[in-house]
Amino acid sequence: MNQRPTFDLSPPTPLQFDALAATLTADERQVLLDHGTESPFCGVLLTEKRAGVYCCRLCGLPLFLAGNKFDSRTGWPSFTTPFDEKHLAYVRDTSYGMVRTEIRCVRCGSHQGHVFDDGPPPTHQRYCINSVSLEFVASTDPLPDKLERGAPEGAVWNLFA
Repeated sequence: MNQRPTFDLSPPTPLQFDALAATLTADERQVLLDHGTESPFCGVLLTEKRAGVYCCRLCGLPLFLAGNKFDSRTGWPSFTTPFDEKHLAYVRDTSYGMVRTEIRCVRCGSHQGHVFDDGPPPTHQRYCINSVSLEFVASTDPLPDKLERGAPEGAVWNLFA
């Protein structure tokens, strides 16, 4: 696999953030901005099997490769490893009487889901992500460039050539 390009991880300006947030549905807002969770087995990306990359629904930053997705039988899309560790922020979450590790997009701070230590080898990690937190981009389509930062965002980038 080719070396992955570097993405600009600086946060959107408040004006950019507000413009991106204005494009969200009520369900997307509840998960991404209010740190909610979609119901299991209802997400549109649960059965997605095409080659590509999963990007943050809010800002477009690549978060997971399709090749790292697996069927965890939990009802949410699950991945063994992130696209790049630098693209995720890890936050201790003690809500609902549990201790978990919340996953957020490092660039925009939007809630993605949680990571658990019960995944398959080799990482034994299960990144359990809400479908509404993600935007799937097929390997032959251009990556989103929601913040108008230019390549590699906005360019067709076939990760699987």
